[in-house]
Amino acid sequence: MFLDPKKTINLKRLIKSYINLYKFLNMEFKLFIICVFFGIITSCQKSIEHVELSGKIINPKSEIIKISNKLGYKKTIKINEDGFFKDTLKVPTEGRYRFSDGFETGQIFLKNGNTTHLSLNTEAFDETLKFSGDDSDKSNFIIENILIQEKYLSMSIFDNSIEIFEKTFDSIDEEIKLLKKDYKNIESSYFEEDDDNFKKLKEIYTNYFHEKNYIRNVLSEGTKSPIFENFENFNGGTTSLEDLIGSYIYIDIWATWCGPCKKEIPFLKEIESKYSNKNIKFVSISVDDAKRNGSMEKAKNSWRKMVNDKNLKGIQLFSDNGWETKFIKDYKVTGIPRFILINREGKIIDADAPRPSSSKLINLIDSLEI
Repeated sequence: MFLDPKKTINLKRLIKSYINLYKFLNMEFKLFIICVFFGIITSCQKSIEHVELSGKIINPKSEIIKISNKLGYKKTIKINEDGFFKDTLKVPTEGRYRFSDGFETGQIFLKNGNTTHLSLNTEAFDETLKFSGDDSDKSNFIIENILIQEKYLSMSIFDNSIEIFEKTFDSIDEEIKLLKKDYKNIESSYFEEDDDNFKKLKEIYTNYFHEKNYIRNVLSEGTKSPIFENFENFNGGTTSLEDLIGSYIYIDIWATWCGPCKKEIPFLKEIESKYSNKNIKFVSISVDDAKRNGSMEKAKNSWRKMVNDKNLKGIQLFSDNGWETKFIKDYKVTGIPRFILINREGKIIDADAPRPSSSKLINLIDSLEI
């Protein structure tokens, strides 16, 4: 690289004049300049190494906000009494992070060097969540994408024909494409995670749609129930469905690792107690298997331990082959907990019965002649 000699000389003169000026300054002013100089450097380093995160939450559900990601990063920020919070975060990598206030959760894009602000009213979490500051469009896109899906997806979607079901997802896809155009300054690679999540979501919904459709058309009310034979009974021996004919049968299909299954346990105990003198059997069938536990023996040990520790009531059975058990496959069980109600003749009343935590179950049982 070549420099203009005249400009080089002028630069040297300028530096020399500043040095001479500095010599004549008093000590206090010198210290002031030094402090300002190093303060600028420190503040620049801080902004590069950290995220400045702040926000305002109306009706907070907790006293703290939790920030985390899939790689194990965790950060807790205190929320003031007025709903404001502010802190610095040093995130391990730029990207999407999960934040939560109580049981409510959302996503936020974080990057060291950014200043980010969020605001929300927890009474309408997704609808009021807004971001401002650096890269705020990346966070705002996430929430707008979620709102589009929430607009279309509800349990009623499974009551429609396959044509309407598929058109619903086509509509979601079109709206998301239009949304991406509104965020044209975001690099296309950023949307890949959303696209993958949408494909997985559609697959889950599609599988469940076919399951519900099968239940409506094949496992309808009055149909002879599929049977199970010689399932291991926690109290000893084995039990088959035929052994229970003559009573109404409420079946709970569950597993020891299933969180939603375990949440139903207290409600199931209440139902069992309520109808203990009635002609109805409460049967719990575990689908714990080698895939989750390492071996069938370990799976059985986990089942036995939980039945014992939780003091589970009713008839506790262990399926002979986990998810591959014929009874489980015949009922098209793809998710748990799943509940089934059978009448005294062994015919289906409801192949996808209400959960114990639902008041609909009591209404359904009370409608029976038990």
